[in-house]
Amino acid sequence: MKKLLILLIAGVLFAVEAYQQQNISVPESLLQASDSKEKISADNRDLKRAYEAKQSNLQVQGSGVVVKVLRDDLKGSRHQKFILQGGPGLTVLIAHNIDLAPRIDGLKKGDAVEFNGEYEWNSRGGVIHWTHKDPRGYHVSGWLKHDARSYQ
Repeated sequence: MKKLLILLIAGVLFAVEAYQQQNISVPESLLQASDSKEKISADNRDLKRAYEAKQSNLQVQGSGVVVKVLRDDLKGSRHQKFILQGGPGLTVLIAHNIDLAPRIDGLKKGDAVEFNGEYEWNSRGGVIHWTHKDPRGYHVSGWLKHDARSYQ
């Protein structure tokens, strides 16, 4: 009986060890931290690199938390403007063209927003624009997402 128990335990230990050594692919969404700051930081690696390298004209996608809602810019092409915290020490201005895409009504400080647009570097963190479809079809389409709704 003892031999059978020892063999059973050895078999279980062998199976556990073999399972732990497998290269198991886990979807990225399951690996993201529950802490929103860590998730935002992971989402915005390309944005952070672009800021540090002072790059512009770069299509980026990520997410952030609204830290300030600014007045709409109504001169020329109208833009909804707000500042997103894109991770520790990184804020970015979102300039969303509301002549070409719907305005995000009810946007407030603390709201989560996902974005896809063109990044332009500046010393304050940069600007993301082209968060809409290009009516002429020359530029990559961008978008914003807020409360499970897309704005394009």
